[in-house]
Amino acid sequence: MSRIITPLLLLILFALSGCSQNSPRWNSEEPYPPIRAPETGDIRHLPTGHFIDRQTLYSSLAHYPLVYVGEVHDNPASHRLQLDILRSMQMTDPGQITLAMEMFNQGQQAALDRWVKGELSEKAFLRESRWYENWGGDFELYRELLAFCRDQKIPVIGLNASKALGQKISMTPLAKLDEETRDQLPEMDMDDPYQRAMIKEIFSAHGAGATLLERFSRRQTLWDETMAARVADYMQENPGHRMLVMAGGWHINYGFGIPRRVHRRLPLPYVLVGGENLEIPDEKRSQLMDVELPKFPMRAVDYLVYQAYEVFQPRGVRLGVAMDDSGDPQGLLISNVEKGSAADKAGIKKNDLLLRFNGELLEDSFDLIYIVKNWRAEDSARIELKRDGELVLLEVAFD
Repeated sequence: MSRIITPLLLLILFALSGCSQNSPRWNSEEPYPPIRAPETGDIRHLPTGHFIDRQTLYSSLAHYPLVYVGEVHDNPASHRLQLDILRSMQMTDPGQITLAMEMFNQGQQAALDRWVKGELSEKAFLRESRWYENWGGDFELYRELLAFCRDQKIPVIGLNASKALGQKISMTPLAKLDEETRDQLPEMDMDDPYQRAMIKEIFSAHGAGATLLERFSRRQTLWDETMAARVADYMQENPGHRMLVMAGGWHINYGFGIPRRVHRRLPLPYVLVGGENLEIPDEKRSQLMDVELPKFPMRAVDYLVYQAYEVFQPRGVRLGVAMDDSGDPQGLLISNVEKGSAADKAGIKKNDLLLRFNGELLEDSFDLIYIVKNWRAEDSARIELKRDGELVLLEVAFD
């Protein structure tokens, strides 16, 4: 059967062929490119490409029970965004909001509960939660967020797996794990193609072999599945609640980390919020990965906040000593003094027994760690110590 092309159809085909040079370049990650160059402080709704203001963002998030916000751990701008979103959620649904954090594991939940109830000082909370051993990042980055939760009585849920379990999973294939360890694992989906593609590109770019790739893949999956199980369990037990989930960007971006694994367990509506660092200072460029990641067939986030990669200037000083607090309950035994450090310049020596820092009693290493992390460099301190049974007073100046 012959086909007849009418003059009208010919005109249409001609017009389309003429426009083909200007046809859009399809990009599933960014279906509508921005109409102008984004600037720091801008917010863009990626499904539509529209720029929106902060209040529109907060109003839009109010429709979702699960709000995922990715972060760059050491960028203060990430944490201000999280706090702003948490405040808006609390204002919209007071008493129905929960914060879930990658930075804490399930073993720290009792300390988190006591913190929110106001039963612990900051120092007691950091000691009881073993913050420095478990996360190690500067608490100052999370202080305001956690203080807001305490003041507003917002429950904080620790999401992550323990370091010990993560290390065990990293070193041992799942099929070879003992029964006790297997019983601690959540349901594990090791076959997400996008997560594997991301991990493969990162490790290949750094020359890592297949063994290391598989180790990290198991550990990454354990983190994501453990956090997803915690989110799903909590939301199932607390119907009507809304949750802000905060974690590193790669646990949230594109949805294949935590969000998809939560949805497998509990199919609640969710939204993804992330940041893009437009301004990167020179001192941060060495921390960026030189990796060409694969193009994923979905958007990284729903709402993209353009921000600067700010240089975090923590409080705190460095004394420059190694300590052993296992043998003497009266102080801290100095096992090593770093050459050229503040301690060395002040005259602190190996085998000295530190007793007080500016009048504060030192009963264990945590006492000293907490003090120096909150000390200011412009302030000197008086150190009281014992040396060969004699009391010695020294003045320490910090750079």
